[in-house]
Amino acid sequence: MGVILNLVERNLHEVQVDDARMLFHIPSSSLFASDALTGEIIDVLRGEGCSSEMLQQRLASRFGDEEINETLRELIALELVSDGSPLTPEVATKRVERTAINTVVLNVNTGCNLSCTYCYKEDLDKPSQGKRMDVETAVASVEMLLKESPDESVYTVVFFGGEPLSNRKLIEYMVDYCERRFSEAGKRVEFVMTTNATLLTEEIVDYLNAHRFGLSVSIDGPKTVHDRNRITVGGQGTYDVVRRKVDMLLSRYDSRPVGARVTLTRGVTDVETIWNHLFNELGFAEVGFAPVTSGDISDYNLSSEELVQVFANMKALGRRYLEAALEHRSIGFSNLHQLITDIHEGHKKALPCGAGLKMLAVDHKGELNLCHRFTGSSLPTFGNVHSGVKQVELNDFLSQRLDRTNTGCDSCRIRNLCSGGCYHESYARYGDPAHPTYHYCELMRDWVDFGIEVYSRIMAENPAFISRYITPRKVH
Repeated sequence: MGVILNLVERNLHEVQVDDARMLFHIPSSSLFASDALTGEIIDVLRGEGCSSEMLQQRLASRFGDEEINETLRELIALELVSDGSPLTPEVATKRVERTAINTVVLNVNTGCNLSCTYCYKEDLDKPSQGKRMDVETAVASVEMLLKESPDESVYTVVFFGGEPLSNRKLIEYMVDYCERRFSEAGKRVEFVMTTNATLLTEEIVDYLNAHRFGLSVSIDGPKTVHDRNRITVGGQGTYDVVRRKVDMLLSRYDSRPVGARVTLTRGVTDVETIWNHLFNELGFAEVGFAPVTSGDISDYNLSSEELVQVFANMKALGRRYLEAALEHRSIGFSNLHQLITDIHEGHKKALPCGAGLKMLAVDHKGELNLCHRFTGSSLPTFGNVHSGVKQVELNDFLSQRLDRTNTGCDSCRIRNLCSGGCYHESYARYGDPAHPTYHYCELMRDWVDFGIEVYSRIMAENPAFISRYITPRKVH
């Protein structure tokens, strides 16, 4: 009897789309349609292993030996079928040895002119008490970026707050400094900012447009939804002023698409109505939703029932996205757009995001934080812009999450798309940023299956949508 063949279940996930069996190759995040022979081999091996001779006998009436052997070779090479040879370690390295920081987030002011009830910022202050970043710290942040990662071709400087435009003077100084400094170094620099829009003027909008800022506006939907939580320090709703500013912004801004960022909190699950208002009525290019499940103020966290409803509503909006995609239109649903991008490009993420790996956030004191959500938290920082990155400590931290031994992520089918979830959410929920976020794993697995189905249908019926709307997102 020959070598016993076994199905490698941990590397394989199937999603049925109409009559097609779609195989999701978990180690590489690749997707392909199973042909009849591949499907038969999987079915035979699913119950228990058998030898290649036995497999050929069982399939002999429908397929030739050479055809079977060739398909088997491909499946063994993909490590979907095992012939007993040791499998390749999925995360080739268990340690992060080198980071390439190409993005720095400047927390230019802890002060904010709003007092949003659910804000996660642990260092948020009222406008009069805001701690502003000084020019020396901001310049040192950029110099650190070039010193730490001299070989990158494009760098990103993100202006964040509080409300970043409350330190407009520093932003304008740094834009001039960066454009000159990166140009001299033969590098490109891009600017990104998230704003609550309340401080925008025509002059500011034209300035941001001239420097091609990637802009996101924090807005939670129609007036009744937005004014629940996004209020002034005095307790007044801000929808009317934000709406007026957004209308002005979108009528003048043409250098890059402007996105809306929506925070979903307890009692707010109607994703479709919010999307419709922001995309169709206000005219944002994309709308992204951030469900709050582990915020600092537990009163605002979505309940587990509400979270189930949010995902169901996201899938309902996703079906509208698919319908539009088949008509060669994009409805700007960021969450699904990103998932389809990850599937199309075969993104294999060993870590959940670029925090610490590609990006660090600088607070007003010049301390280096894992990301903007950690500024002001009790998590130890990873160096200072003047003394540089504490590379050993940072690598040690990232390596904790990289090692999936004895975690639920080890054999999870979306382990290379989710990679354990957001560090800050883990920190807020478990007190440990390296701990995987287990509280909505099943919902995330279902969401990825839905994304696979949508992507498969688009590729089958209108693949031009991908080249028109997905691929260009990476090109600025």
